[in-house]
Amino acid sequence: MVRRRVSQIQARQINIYGIVQGVGFRPFVFNIAQKYNLKGMVYNNSSGVYIEVEGEKENVECFIKEIKENPPSLAVIDEIKIKESEVKNYREFKIRESKEDDGFVPVSPDMGVCDDCLKEMNDPNDRRYRYPFINCTNCGPRFSIIEDIPYDRPKTSMKVFPMCEKCEQEYNNPNDRRFHAQPIACFDCGPKLEFVGDNCQEDEIKCVVDSLKRGKIVAIKGIGGFHLAVNALDDEAVSTLRSRKKRYGKPFAVMMKDIKQVEEYCIVSEEEKKLLLSQRKPIVLLKKKGEKLARGVADGLNTLGVMLPYAPIHYLLMEEIDFPIVMTSGNVSEEPLCKDNEEALEKLKDIADAFLLNNRDIVNRIDDSVTSFNGGAERIIRRARGYAPQPILLKKDVKANVLAVGGFYKNTFCMTRGQYAFISHHIGDLDNGKTFEYYKEQIERYKGLFRVTPQVIAHDMHKGYLSTQYALSCDLPRVEVQHHHAHIASCMAEYNITDKVIGIAYDGTGYGTDGNIWGAEFLICDLKDFLRVGHLKYKPLPGGELAIRKIYRVALGFISEDINFYKDFVERFDSKEVDLILKQIEKKINTPYVSSMGRFFDAAASLLGVKDQVLFEGQGAMELESLIIENDDFYDFDVYRDEEYIINPEIILHQLYEDYKNGIDKRIIATKFHNSIVEFTHYLALELRKEFGINKVVLSGGSFQNRYLLKKLLAKLTASGFEVYSNSKVPCNDGGISLGQAVIANRKLEG
Repeated sequence: MVRRRVSQIQARQINIYGIVQGVGFRPFVFNIAQKYNLKGMVYNNSSGVYIEVEGEKENVECFIKEIKENPPSLAVIDEIKIKESEVKNYREFKIRESKEDDGFVPVSPDMGVCDDCLKEMNDPNDRRYRYPFINCTNCGPRFSIIEDIPYDRPKTSMKVFPMCEKCEQEYNNPNDRRFHAQPIACFDCGPKLEFVGDNCQEDEIKCVVDSLKRGKIVAIKGIGGFHLAVNALDDEAVSTLRSRKKRYGKPFAVMMKDIKQVEEYCIVSEEEKKLLLSQRKPIVLLKKKGEKLARGVADGLNTLGVMLPYAPIHYLLMEEIDFPIVMTSGNVSEEPLCKDNEEALEKLKDIADAFLLNNRDIVNRIDDSVTSFNGGAERIIRRARGYAPQPILLKKDVKANVLAVGGFYKNTFCMTRGQYAFISHHIGDLDNGKTFEYYKEQIERYKGLFRVTPQVIAHDMHKGYLSTQYALSCDLPRVEVQHHHAHIASCMAEYNITDKVIGIAYDGTGYGTDGNIWGAEFLICDLKDFLRVGHLKYKPLPGGELAIRKIYRVALGFISEDINFYKDFVERFDSKEVDLILKQIEKKINTPYVSSMGRFFDAAASLLGVKDQVLFEGQGAMELESLIIENDDFYDFDVYRDEEYIINPEIILHQLYEDYKNGIDKRIIATKFHNSIVEFTHYLALELRKEFGINKVVLSGGSFQNRYLLKKLLAKLTASGFEVYSNSKVPCNDGGISLGQAVIANRKLEG
C-alpha cells in the first residue's frame, strides 16, 4: 500500500523591525517566497515590514530561516516577531502598497555606490553609461533624500522626477535589482548636472577636471551637501582654499582614486583597507608616508584623513585625473554644510571659482564620517554619512522617551524610544548662531521622522552651553548629567554594560560637581550614579577659554609653583605679559582650576616648543603625538592619596623640561610623556581594583582619540587581566555624550 504524504499548509504573520526600508527588503521577501512556492503578501508600514505567508510547513520554516540568516546587504534586522495565523488561501504572493500607522522605523544611512552599478556605469553598451546618479536597492542615497516614513518615492526628494517607461519597468519587476529602488533614475528621467564657471566647452565632469588641473577651487554637490575640492598636490591652490575658507590649521581630508593611490601616500593595514572600501565609505585616518602632498593639507601631523570615491560623480571625476584632491566641507567658517544650489552659489561665491550643481534636492544635509582602526576595532571620530541615523540598540526598552541635547563642541543629540537610541548625525560646535539654529531644526526633524515625543530632557551641568540653555527653555522635566559620567555611560551603552565599572575619562574640559573644570577623571560608576575617586591635580588656567588657544598660558599655570626652574621657557615670552599672567594666577582673577588631560598635553606641547599658540583645540596634543617613536621609557610619576587619588603632573613636566634643556630628541621626550600617562593610569586602575573589587574598565573622552595612548593603555590593562572597553560605534569625544546623557536619564527615571 502506497502512503501519500499529506501536505501541511501553515500560515504566519511576521513583523520585522530595524533598517528594513529602502534596502530592497520587500523584493527580497517576494523572491524567497517564490523560491519556496509560498503565497501571501508583504508591505512596508511605519514600524517596519509586515508579512503574511502561507504554504507547506517545511517551506515556511525555510522562508523564515533565510530572512534571518541572509537578509539584503544593507538591512539591519533588530527584531522579528512571528505568530501563527489562519490560512487565508492566498492565490499568489504580492507586494502591497505601504500603510501608515503610529509606529516608526529606523532609516538607512546613505551608502556608497555598489559594484554592480559601477560596472553598468562603465559599460558603453549600458543605458546608464556614465550616468552620475546611478543607484539600485543595494546602494545610493537614503537619509539625505528622505522626507518622512514609510520610505517610498513620494516621500523623498525624487518625487519630482517621474520615472520613464524603462525605469518604471525595472521598478516594478521583482526580478530586477532596481525593484522598488526609490531613487531609481536614468538620463531620460532623472537628475542632471550643471556646471557654473568659465571655459566649459565639454561635459560637466570634464569642466571640473579642467578647473582642478588649473589650480581652481570647485564646489561640488555630493550626497549630503557640498564639498570644496582642489588639487592636493598644488601648494598655491591649497593655500588659497585655506585663506578664502578662513580655515586655519585644521587638517584637510583628501579623496584618492583607489587603494593603489592611497598606498603611494599612506601606510594602510588590511583593516583600514576594509574601512576605506566598505559601502559606508568614511574618511579614514591613516599614517602618512612622509610629506608628499601640498603644504597646508595636514601640516605638523603624521596622519592624513583619506576617503575613496563613494558617489557615482566622484568615480567619474577621479577617472579623469591622476592626483588626489582635497575634499573639505562646503561651508563658511564653522557654519553648517551648504546643501542647496542657491545657498551654495551665494555663500561660497567668494571661495569657489566654479560649481558643479545638480537638481536633486538634499533634504537632510550630512557631513562625511571620520573613523580609524586602532586597538583591534574601528573607532568612529565623527559619526555622519554612512553611519547616521542608524540607531544604537539598547539592552532593554527605555522607561521614557528622552531627548538628550549633547554638549557644546562636536555636538550631537540623542532621542530614545523603545530599545532604540537615535543619535543624530554630527551637528558641529554650537558657537555659531547658524549652527545653533540648524541644531534646533534637526531636533524637530528627528522627532517627526522617528515619531518621538520627548517626555524628559537630559543635559550637561554646564549652564553656559547653548545645548543646556535650549534644554532649560523646554517645558519638560529635566535630568542634569555630569559631563564625564556621560562619556563613560556612552561606552557602557555601546556594550550594554549595566554593572559598576572603573570609568577613566580623559578629555579637554567638562563642568564638575565641585564647580571646577574636570578632564582627567577616575570614576566608580554605573548608568545611574558615579563616585569620583581620582583625578589630575588641579591647576590654574589663566584666562580660561583664552588659554585653550594660547597654550603657553596653560603651561604657565601648570608650572607656576616652580617658575624659577622654567626660567628659559618664561624668557621666550614678553616679560610684562608673563608678570600679568602670574598675578592673575596668584589673585585668581579669571582663572578657573582644571584637572584636564587635554590641558596637560597643552602644557607639555608648549614646554617642548612644539606649539605655543594653536589654531584649534587639540592641535598641540595632535602634533605632540605625531612626534612619537615606539619605546617603553617613561618618567617617574607621583600618585598620592588625599580624599581621592591625586595624580601630580608637576614631577612629569619637570623631567620633561629637564630633558628638553639637555638637548634630548623631542621625539624621545614626547614618547616618554605618553608612556608616563599610560603608566600612572595603569597604576591607579590596579589600586582601584584592589579597593573596590571591580575588574571592568571603561575608557572614554576626547583624549582617547590619541591612537598611541589608547593602543598602549588597552594592551597594558588587558595584560593585567582587566576587561577593557572603549568607544567604537560612537565617538569617544563630545560627539558621543548625548548617548550617555540619554541612558543615564533613563536609569535615573527607573530609580
